[in-house]
Amino acid sequence: MSDFKVLSEAVIKGDISTAVAETQKEIDAGSDVQSIIDDGLISAMDVVGERFSKGIIFVPQMLRSAKTMQECVKLLKPLLQETEVTTKGKVLLGTVKGDLHDIGKNLVSMMMEGAGFTITDLGVDVSPEKFVQKAQEIEPDIVAMSALLSTTMPSMPQTIEALKKAGIRDKVQVMIGGAPVTENYAREINADAYASDAGSAVLKAKKLLGIS
Repeated sequence: MSDFKVLSEAVIKGDISTAVAETQKEIDAGSDVQSIIDDGLISAMDVVGERFSKGIIFVPQMLRSAKTMQECVKLLKPLLQETEVTTKGKVLLGTVKGDLHDIGKNLVSMMMEGAGFTITDLGVDVSPEKFVQKAQEIEPDIVAMSALLSTTMPSMPQTIEALKKAGIRDKVQVMIGGAPVTENYAREINADAYASDAGSAVLKAKKLLGIS
């Protein structure tokens, strides 16, 4: 049985060619797809997220690792359709109405995907109605909202209110983040969690769903 050490190290370093070659090697050897994902890719991205949160690595390195993981997942995708692969939870995310910034949201999306969550990304300028409509459709565990402009922050409580009116607020956890957003603001609008960056977003999401 493989311990996926070489694969994990390659993902942490952002070494795409080695990681892809190792993933193919594991596939050819008949390694369990869930194990490759959990023990090879996700465990590596957990290390990357932790290092990013501590300021040991920065956005370029994190992006490189996330890109490396995505290239490995491309090889595994055909096999994923043949087997039931477990997910840590479903996350619906987007940048709120009136806000067109997506770098932070994209980082959160990549890190969460790397941590084993299933991501549905609504993009930017997402209205409360669109959040609700998609939440009703896919029944996510977490609705995550981002705002980079203080002028668009009111769309966050409006979305929470819209989830309430639709009768699904108590079925989802709401997480918010973005440059002007604070822990206090999250409390004020009755969001369930606030994340200051992509690394902490993963940790908060796990905590919200009670997973390690």
